[in-house]
Amino acid sequence: MKMEFIVNGMKCDGCVNRIKNVLSSIKGIKAYDISLENKKLVVDVKKEKVINEVIKKVEALGFTLDKC
Repeated sequence: MKMEFIVNGMKCDGCVNRIKNVLSSIKGIKAYDISLENKKLVVDVKKEKVINEVIKKVEALGFTLDKC
């Protein structure tokens, strides 16, 4: 299941790396792609409930996610 989000507040490579670090710690993510230029995050998860964890953990870093 793939979901696309706009990441509000992502301004630099450091932001991208912080998000990558948190995503790599979440079980159930098959793949993800993050674009600083487009301010987009695409996440491919095994189960829908993993999406809630992605949102919670990324927003805990100080970003907001809007579904595309």
